[in-house]
Amino acid sequence: MSRTSRSRRTPRPGEPCPCGLPAGYGDCCGRFHAGQSAPTAEALMRSRFSAFAVEDEAYLLRTWHPSTRPAQVDFDRDMRWTGLEIEAATGGSPIHTEGIVTFRAGYDYRGQPGEMREQSRFVRHEGAWVYRDAVGE
Repeated sequence: MSRTSRSRRTPRPGEPCPCGLPAGYGDCCGRFHAGQSAPTAEALMRSRFSAFAVEDEAYLLRTWHPSTRPAQVDFDRDMRWTGLEIEAATGGSPIHTEGIVTFRAGYDYRGQPGEMREQSRFVRHEGAWVYRDAVGE
């Protein structure tokens, strides 16, 4: 992926949230991007997808486990995230310390639609949910 010179585009609070839930961005993932902690692994997964969609590098790094966190997030100027479908979630509730979320993420790359599928592992770190890695990595 290549670093872009595009500026980050933050949706307005009432605009649809990139994660696909019916709430507006401000009431959905925007509140997490602004500093509120996600209460579940699935909520964190959705908010991280939205952060990729709006290119919020600071949020992505803040919600990445220190043992697997990259130095930076490189956004590809030719990639646009278009949709998210949560297929399953195991654990990851407010009472758990670990969780796995299986999802499919749609994208458009240079005008061609595509999809990625992953099982993401989330853990609690210093009381907050963070992305650890993909299952099988």
